[in-house]
Amino acid sequence: MTTSVPAVPETAAAAAQAAGRRRRIALAVVLTAAFMDLVDATIVNIAIPSIQRDTGATFSAVQWVTAGYALAFALGLITGGRLGDIHGRKKLFLLGMGGFTLASALCGFAAGPGMLVGARVLQGAMAALMVPQVLAIIHVTFPAHERGKVFGMFGAVIGLGAVCGPLIGALLTEGDLFGLEWRPIFLINLPVGIAGILLGRRFLAESRAPRALRVDLIGTALATAGLLMLLYPLTQGRESGWPLWGFVSMAASPLVLAVFVRYERAKARKDGSPLVELPLFKIRTFAAGAGVQLTFGVVSGLFFLVWTLHMQLGLGWGPLHAGLTGVPFSLACSAAAGVSVQRLVPRFGRKVLQAGALIMLSGALVYLWEAGRYGTALESWQLVPAMLLMGAGMGLIVAPITDTVISEVPAEHSGSASGIFNTTGQLGMALGLGLSSVAFFGVVGDTGQPGGAGTGAGAADALRASFVDATAHALWWVCGGLVLVFGLLFLLPRRMRAQEAAERAEPAAPEGGAGPEQRQPALVS
Repeated sequence: MTTSVPAVPETAAAAAQAAGRRRRIALAVVLTAAFMDLVDATIVNIAIPSIQRDTGATFSAVQWVTAGYALAFALGLITGGRLGDIHGRKKLFLLGMGGFTLASALCGFAAGPGMLVGARVLQGAMAALMVPQVLAIIHVTFPAHERGKVFGMFGAVIGLGAVCGPLIGALLTEGDLFGLEWRPIFLINLPVGIAGILLGRRFLAESRAPRALRVDLIGTALATAGLLMLLYPLTQGRESGWPLWGFVSMAASPLVLAVFVRYERAKARKDGSPLVELPLFKIRTFAAGAGVQLTFGVVSGLFFLVWTLHMQLGLGWGPLHAGLTGVPFSLACSAAAGVSVQRLVPRFGRKVLQAGALIMLSGALVYLWEAGRYGTALESWQLVPAMLLMGAGMGLIVAPITDTVISEVPAEHSGSASGIFNTTGQLGMALGLGLSSVAFFGVVGDTGQPGGAGTGAGAADALRASFVDATAHALWWVCGGLVLVFGLLFLLPRRMRAQEAAERAEPAAPEGGAGPEQRQPALVS
């Protein structure tokens, strides 16, 4: 008589192997979503001249194509994170990815500038539902001992997206696939998004927060209204002749935002679920850091738009030429970011960030000097020193800024602080794009509008020269912003507390999807 013993070890091993396979596929899905978001934030600027020629878009429409995405993304980040906590991260992730894919199709088939702007706003709103779930899904999917490696992969994907976005956009635009010109930069999201939805439905696990904060719809509406009352007339005002209603709207914007602040205080007392935790701004380090993040976002938004238009409309380069010119910037930024977090900041503290601001300022001044000296004859290789300096300077700031600022925030509020901090950066970028009306397009004038430069070689030369002059003017604004960033950095702690650094060695999944590996700005656009 024999007794059969079940092969328990083999069954357990097979189950573990299957679970590991599900986790890897789930990770690939959420990392692809993060990659799609960052690429779409960086891919558009390189195609703006093609979009303007094909659709007849005005300068204000061009600004809204980029600023609309950033503004919708910023305003929806915290709400998107809370909706995932309440209704399920998987559900909101798939809803966001589906909406993002649909919005990408609408962008690709847009019949005119108005439809394109509307589709971009929808795309940013859907990204705000999708992106905040990424870190939360990673947290509930992987055991603690595997998260360090996984978050390292997440950071690598963020860097890869920053480098690849402009190059993908340049290749697709210059390739003119099927005669579609710029449209493939959006249509490429369709097969990726559909595959992500199908795989996500099967392999992602559902999760919710045990004690989720409520959604603050009234607060979101007040913040949106206040910001639009500032950004809309700032963007449209120049083309409308700076009408009186624009100044009235901008003057009333702070009043609406003041109402928002009062409502947030009342909301906190009522149910403890305000959109923004205002007491965080009583922490000097956090308030100063938010100022740095906002100002740096303004500088980034303005610079990347100006840089792209200078290369293509001022210097007459094609999209691929412009995209390749930005490679030294991206490589320098990625290298400096890695070194700053791992080696420099633990040793030198905030001095690293201040050095980054000064290095970036020196790069902007070199760029300014070269633009003035060479004019429309500027060559790619002559821009390399400026690109390396600006890229390295940005890398020294964007990588360690979140941990440095949040180091004095109580641990129980770190998630909310990270969400607010990331939102502040995105709002800064939208504001910088709005300011380009004054800092850049106001110098170009009406000659840069479709059909506004006349015809002939003389008109084309005048148009290119106007873009070069506008670039120089805008670069002075960039320099002023970097000087302000340098000054604000003195308000940050000299060194990050060792204990806080240890606590944040493993990133949390905060509100708004921002963590130590926060969603970086458009590094090359």
